[in-house]
Amino acid sequence: MDVKSYVQAARLRTLPLSVSGIIIGSFIAASKGLFNWKICLLALLTTVGFQIISNFANDYGDGVKGTDNKDRIGPERTVQSGAISPKQMRTAIIASSIITFLIAILLIFVAFGKDDFLNLIIFFCLGIASIAAAIKYTVGKKAYGYSGFGDLFVFLFFGLVSVIGSYYLYSKQLNITLILPAFSVGFLSIGVLNLNNMRDRASDIKSGKKTLVVKMGNESAKYYHYYLLFTAFLFAILYTIVHYNSPYQFLFLVTLLPILKHFNVVAKNKKPKLLDPELKKLALTTFLFSILFGIGLIV
Repeated sequence: MDVKSYVQAARLRTLPLSVSGIIIGSFIAASKGLFNWKICLLALLTTVGFQIISNFANDYGDGVKGTDNKDRIGPERTVQSGAISPKQMRTAIIASSIITFLIAILLIFVAFGKDDFLNLIIFFCLGIASIAAAIKYTVGKKAYGYSGFGDLFVFLFFGLVSVIGSYYLYSKQLNITLILPAFSVGFLSIGVLNLNNMRDRASDIKSGKKTLVVKMGNESAKYYHYYLLFTAFLFAILYTIVHYNSPYQFLFLVTLLPILKHFNVVAKNKKPKLLDPELKKLALTTFLFSILFGIGLIV
């Protein structure tokens, strides 16, 4: 087994983005004296597992459909290159799904115990739904990523489920204002996907992958991109105003600097290939945003 190829397929650069919502939910819980290291660690491991499943499934789905081909601008995928066969990747998807699901079950029992039947069932179903969503993005005849629904699912799972769900694991309570930071992380995460789809627009058109970028066109996708990132900060500012205690809560505004620089790159872009480095930058900026947003709540 070529471990290096599987590490490549896991796309480690996507992992910081995937845990951004968990980080914010955990910091909010910590600011209210509800933090638990076991829940935090297991939630992070579960989320990383979901992301790796998604990356494996994306490598497999786009590979067998021919979406990943010589026209693709981004890094070469492992199924596309032949480094991992479709059968081997299917096995990797199944194995990572089983491992992640077992970690998720442990997380659920640590958070709720064995007697909270309702929450156990709800989060058990959320775990199954998360794995299904990770796989169905590009796998199968009705893969939702090929119909323009990728943005919606990223918003739901990277934003709402990640932030509100992680906070609920600690607190066993819902707070309506959590929608605001959940929207922030969700929109920033969609921004990363939108950037990816702008980069891949030409090859997606050829392969019949109808992302929102393909449907709306490149120029409209740029304005959509600005809206996503700008609105993400508005929701974060609104949450901070509602729960204001200290000026440190505005620490996350530091990340506006790389975001504004990113806006300039996207606005002037004429060659999709040049958007590829921006993916890592935006993902890491989102991760930094979540860290600074959280630190501002507890200092």
